Amino acid sequence: MKKNNRIGALVDELTNNPCRLYDSKHFCEKFGIAKSSLSEDIKLVNEVFVENGTGHIESSSGVGGGIRYVPGISEEGIRKLQDKLIDKLEDPSRLLGGGFLYTSDLMYDGKLVDGMARVFCQKFHSLGADYVVTVETKGIPLAARTATLLNLPLVIIRRESMYSEGSTVSINYFSGSSDRIQKMSIAKRAVSQGAKAIVIDDFMRGGGSLKGVVEILGEFDIEVLASGIAIVSSEPAKKRVQNYTPIIYIDEIDEENRRIAARSNETL
Repeated sequence: MKKNNRIGALVDELTNNPCRLYDSKHFCEKFGIAKSSLSEDIKLVNEVFVENGTGHIESSSGVGGGIRYVPGISEEGIRKLQDKLIDKLEDPSRLLGGGFLYTSDLMYDGKLVDGMARVFCQKFHSLGADYVVTVETKGIPLAARTATLLNLPLVIIRRESMYSEGSTVSINYFSGSSDRIQKMSIAKRAVSQGAKAIVIDDFMRGGGSLKGVVEILGEFDIEVLASGIAIVSSEPAKKRVQNYTPIIYIDEIDEENRRIAARSNETL
């Protein structure tokens, strides 16, 4: 195989299998080349990924070592993503009353979802999680895309248990957004005892739902390593959880003057 064709095939396989660890023998045998030639190819491909701000290739040696493509996003890409989200969110027509905003179109926009998922993949890929977990419903597209990029299974916590999922574990939790007690459930077959998880969701106000997720996963001794939230309300300032990473914050929703104020998370 000519070098140009080989590079194309390498890029194709890596990008179609993000975060999958490959033994270098796989590509050496596939392309019929020596390790030294593969190293040159990987170096070239990695330079392209980094230059384009689409991720990087990680290489590790020794037992269990290999190469994998980790999807990512450049600093410029993050700022553009945040600016686009803020511009869309600050549209007064999103006001629904009672301090609520219409955000479904943002959470079902494939390009926005992919950008946010790349932020979370870049930030959380090295944590060693076993699952990506979310609560139905609007957070599912973002969590599903993040799980795909991280090469992890997706676990969806339901508002109500479903007969088709078999035995479930359920808890009651306090939802700050609705200011009432709600229920969530998870199928016993969906997770393994003692595993590790990353939680991804679309919106957080007081952190009640996220705290509920932590508690229900705790029934299986599952540790929540990190949480990625697309949009976080600045109020209330005191959240029920601490370990979370937002893409943007909403600082103010003024229904009387029809004004919404949002800002970027500068620490990404």
